Amino acid sequence: MDSNEKKIALVTGGSRGIGAAIALEISKNYHVIINYNSNGEKAQELANRIIEMGGSAEIIRADVSKEEEVTAMFRHIKNTYKNLHLLVNNAGITADGYVMTMSLETWNKVINTNLTSVFLCTREALKIMYNAKTKGKIINMASVSGVMGHGGQANYSAAKGGVVALTKSIAKEVSDYGITVNAIAPGFIETDMVKKVPKATVDNVINSIPIKRVGKAEEVAKFAAYLAGDDAGYFTGKVFTIDGGMII
Repeated sequence: MDSNEKKIALVTGGSRGIGAAIALEISKNYHVIINYNSNGEKAQELANRIIEMGGSAEIIRADVSKEEEVTAMFRHIKNTYKNLHLLVNNAGITADGYVMTMSLETWNKVINTNLTSVFLCTREALKIMYNAKTKGKIINMASVSGVMGHGGQANYSAAKGGVVALTKSIAKEVSDYGITVNAIAPGFIETDMVKKVPKATVDNVINSIPIKRVGKAEEVAKFAAYLAGDDAGYFTGKVFTIDGGMII
């Protein structure tokens, strides 16, 4: 199937980690637009892999924390496809540190990339969905840090907590249009971000997880694909933790 026969999906920060796993999984049913900011090579490798598997995909560069770049990206989507059926707000970064020594620059960078980007992309996606009368889906990637808080991650926890609240608010705003908005809050998942964490810290976290292991990006992706499918039409405004039992 080519892109003209499939529903259209955009995955922000889709070149690696959970975003890449989601892009790969949903490509079974969607033409996937893989957004990236700096790693175009990885994004193209993923798009090529999807195409080799019989799917369709393309890449598009945009810093989703910047309004003008987000606007340009969605203008391209509207002009090319006239529609958008699924938005996965996945782009995110960490810049850990304690509040007492955290600079405003570090705070703003994490808030803008993890939270403001969700607002910007959702706003533009909703315009397309509303005009096309599409009963679309939006999936926001939150984090258990945004549900329970985490020491040394005040900026990240605040941003992801904001994603949780934003998800609930927008779900109420757009339910009359048949658009659903949900969030996934992963726990400790094996990604490049986690690989940078010292082994002793990882071991301590694993000890606090009832299932006693780190999660896999593919496990998150499969649930995201379920939310993106037709069988999940009765879910909206929900936050689903995928964390091995960290939050019970």
